[in-house]
Amino acid sequence: MKKYILSVDQGTTSTRAILFDHEGHVCSMAQREVECLFPKPGWVEADALGIWVSVIDVVNEVLVKENVTMDYVDSIGITNQRETAIVWDKNTGLPVYHAIVWQSRQSVEICEKLEDKKEYIHEKTGLLINPYFSASKIRFILDEIPNGQERAEKGELLFGTVDCWIIYKMTKGKVHATDASNASRTMLYNIYENKWDDDLLKLFNIPKAILPKVLPSSYHYGVASFFSDKVEICGVAGDQQAALFGQTCYEVGESKNTYGTGCFMLLNIGEKPVLSKKGLLTTVAWKIGDKVTYALEGSVFVGGAVVQWLRDQMHLLHDASESEKFAMEVNDTNGMYFVPAFVGLGTPYWDDDARGSAFGMTRGTTKNHFIRACLEAIAYQCKDVFAAMSEENCCLKNLKVDGGATKNKFLMQFQSDILNTEIMLPSCLETTALGVAYLSGLASGFYKDIQEIKSIHSYQAIFKPQMKEEEVNEKYAGWKKAIDATRHYR
Repeated sequence: MKKYILSVDQGTTSTRAILFDHEGHVCSMAQREVECLFPKPGWVEADALGIWVSVIDVVNEVLVKENVTMDYVDSIGITNQRETAIVWDKNTGLPVYHAIVWQSRQSVEICEKLEDKKEYIHEKTGLLINPYFSASKIRFILDEIPNGQERAEKGELLFGTVDCWIIYKMTKGKVHATDASNASRTMLYNIYENKWDDDLLKLFNIPKAILPKVLPSSYHYGVASFFSDKVEICGVAGDQQAALFGQTCYEVGESKNTYGTGCFMLLNIGEKPVLSKKGLLTTVAWKIGDKVTYALEGSVFVGGAVVQWLRDQMHLLHDASESEKFAMEVNDTNGMYFVPAFVGLGTPYWDDDARGSAFGMTRGTTKNHFIRACLEAIAYQCKDVFAAMSEENCCLKNLKVDGGATKNKFLMQFQSDILNTEIMLPSCLETTALGVAYLSGLASGFYKDIQEIKSIHSYQAIFKPQMKEEEVNEKYAGWKKAIDATRHYR
């Protein structure tokens, strides 16, 4: 009987289920949209029950599409949108408030009150004080619901990130657990001691009783009895860490970059956490057995979204795929730079006030120059993150890539040129779901070890740098001038 790993990939706007065979090939996939709610400006929420229903739907559909039952499933892996906070009633298993999504700013006032503790928090968690992370969201929910604090202290409420919520529902309430990678994104987890931090819990006034047990990323979590009495959940990781694992970045210095709406670059830094002085986050990449692997993470707020903007707002494209053709119709940008700081700038600047800007346009500037400048801007922003990682005395070996924008060959070649490093595009672009499938298969015995996984992992393309160093330096110097001008214009 052919066996599969079932991966559940629960994202911000959709939930997907994918069946992978032993060679890491996608055999079947199902997807459901998940609605985001915007009750007030800057607030982003979701119906936690709706998320769970979407999981049920896609799991059933993917089995029907492949014409198999759960008997064919070796084990289940779960990967998820990180930092999103859900609190539910222990007795009923029902949420007491909407899930507060990672993007939401509704707990900003809670974070502002702790601004003087930012160094203290950073030294314990590797994170920057921000409503992005889960701790302030939990505090907001407990303050918002009737008798929230009292109920939490009595052990009547449970908290979990999305992975934890799905595990709880899949096991019919028997398992309340998360993995180390997700725990490290809550701002309540000490990444040095690898446990919930009592001082941070006291700081946010969050009762320890509501927190899940923290387990390795590759581990026997429990039987997914909602679907089957035989199949176990064996792999759990936050989406970006799962992609790092799916890209087989198992050695120090290996990195991946996901080109989605934004861009997330993660670098394997090994078994000792390094606190960044360059605006990078330090996070748990994964935990296997007793061994914890750490990563540095950099964020670009606007990546592929700039192409959507060219299409939907500027009407310079009918389809996003056209951007490659138009960019390649000119030899360069004719001296133009575009900084897509629509919602500020991420790593290493962390400038919320910066806004999109264009520089160096002349009467000779054409539509093609403008489109090319927008694509180059994605690569320049990623170089900023890459440079910050290099300045942390990290030795970067190469860059493995995934995400929708990797279809753009011009962008990938320019990224290789501007970084002066190889860009490796895997055969399977579903690296997030694949990563958690690998983690699940390691625990279940589907895979013997990491070496077996590396032996089956393949690449569809490798882009090598072709630009001369002087030209790279000249172009990047122009970008830095554009960034400086953008940040000083208010």
